[in-house]
Amino acid sequence: MTTDSPASSAPGDIFATTHWTVVLAAGQRHTPQSDGALEELCRTYWFPLYAYVRRRGHNKEDAEDLVQEFFARFLEKNYLAGLSAERGRFRAFLLASLKHFLANEWDKSQAQKRGGGAAHLSLDWQTADTKFQVAATAEPSPDRAFDREWALALLAKVIERLRAECAADGKAKLFEQLKIFLTADKGALSHADAAKKLGMDETAVRVAVHRLRKRYRQLLRDEISQTLADESQVDEEMRALFGAFT
Repeated sequence: MTTDSPASSAPGDIFATTHWTVVLAAGQRHTPQSDGALEELCRTYWFPLYAYVRRRGHNKEDAEDLVQEFFARFLEKNYLAGLSAERGRFRAFLLASLKHFLANEWDKSQAQKRGGGAAHLSLDWQTADTKFQVAATAEPSPDRAFDREWALALLAKVIERLRAECAADGKAKLFEQLKIFLTADKGALSHADAAKKLGMDETAVRVAVHRLRKRYRQLLRDEISQTLADESQVDEEMRALFGAFT
């Protein structure tokens, strides 16, 4: 499989080109690269913010308005003003920014109509509430709900990247049959059953699963790195995110 992601660069170059380091390098200035990197991060990780706001007791309509208004302000200007220790992790920085917004700015924004004409991110509000209701019983704490949904969004992004790579290599059917080995409990499907469905030798299926898992781990680390400023934080961030499921 091939990829044009930063993970394919030399190890020393990976973190020089992650989304969050591009944003941090721009500081309070706007550049097409930093704006694009920040918008991609926000589009990927907006639902954890919605889940956090809902867990704070806001209804569906108010939560939509809050998150949309937050992003309008966050993307507009000076989004890095007042950076603190959270700057190393986009996850922590985004949540701290949202908490500040909820505590200090939402009431003021009511004088204007949803962002005062500022550009809004196009977000999938149609499925947001249904998705929240499904997850609502899993984690009642707003902060832990945020971390849990962040981890789920991360995993979904990784699966989509891996699906696209397999499709580009002409292995879409193989991926669809074997992806269960990436996400399901051990024993959910045997290699023999997968081999039968694919019309392949069982040994070949085991090799394919091994390669798929290896690439999945590589993409997972790369996706986490996109939200960090320091290579040494990847393992710690991974532990923190998946601790949300325990």
